[in-house]
Amino acid sequence: MELLLTGSTGFVGRNLLIKLHRDTRWKRIILPVRDPLKLDAQLKEEGISDVRFRPCRVTGDFWELPPGVNPDLVIHAAGLLFGRGKGDYFATNVDGSIRLAAQLPHAARMIVLSSLAAGGPTPLGVSCRGIEHDDRPVSFYGASKLTMEKELRNRLGSRLLILRPPMVLGPRDAATLPLFRMASGPVRIKPGYSPKQYSWIAVDDLCRAILKGASTDWSVHCPFYLGAAETITDSQLIATSAEVVNGRGVTLSVPQTAIRLASVAIDAIPAWRVAVPSLGRDRVREIMPDRWVSDGRPFEEHFGWKPSSGLHETLAETARWLRARGKL
Repeated sequence: MELLLTGSTGFVGRNLLIKLHRDTRWKRIILPVRDPLKLDAQLKEEGISDVRFRPCRVTGDFWELPPGVNPDLVIHAAGLLFGRGKGDYFATNVDGSIRLAAQLPHAARMIVLSSLAAGGPTPLGVSCRGIEHDDRPVSFYGASKLTMEKELRNRLGSRLLILRPPMVLGPRDAATLPLFRMASGPVRIKPGYSPKQYSWIAVDDLCRAILKGASTDWSVHCPFYLGAAETITDSQLIATSAEVVNGRGVTLSVPQTAIRLASVAIDAIPAWRVAVPSLGRDRVREIMPDRWVSDGRPFEEHFGWKPSSGLHETLAETARWLRARGKL
């Protein structure tokens, strides 16, 4: 069987590649990447050499696959997480995904990595967002993921499996570096005065869920939410991050209007935008709601999967990975 994995140099894709190295089901694993040298360097860093891995260079979001690529399954983990505006998100997450789907064999199945942001925050009056609730994204990022889902569903029908993970944490994610640096400092910033509740998932659990889907025949393609067994608060996330890096500072709640103003400055200054991409104006729209909790039980019941990682161990492993590379 042949597998095609997009996003293999990104956070989730890189972790998936490590697991695929140990998975003997696939005779050939196609890895379309913009930068083959980056992929090669990452594989060397992980100590992985696998003759089944077949990198191929693609340009931008055009996904021009070479002749002879006929995957039985596609895991579409590529996507734009932090962009400048609506156009950036839609060009990559929507248009790019449509171009990819158009090149696939007629019988190929696809698992697409979407996001809880496509559904939006937990609706008022309920404890968690489920597949029965209307989608109401609050950011351009979330809207692009929702549009991507609809376009792929129109083209692939029951050959499509949509996964909507919440906040993903774990090693090989450089985007958490600002969180750990803040946790190490004298003052830790919490947006807003009220507690915020979140679903989350460890990247190892997410990869297991994706591969569980890959090995299972699915008869439905409605979006499935995923998540760890326990939800967390923003204060808990900050405190646990500080604990694993031995931070001794204090946590200060700041008005959400101050966060909005800061996001304008971050978007305007390129160096700041690179340093803290999660605080750009579009992604700050996702910080404002107080509840991002989703119901992962339908996926667990349908696919026989259970999350197993805890917050402390996941953040500790992430911090160790960052330290080992001199980033923290």
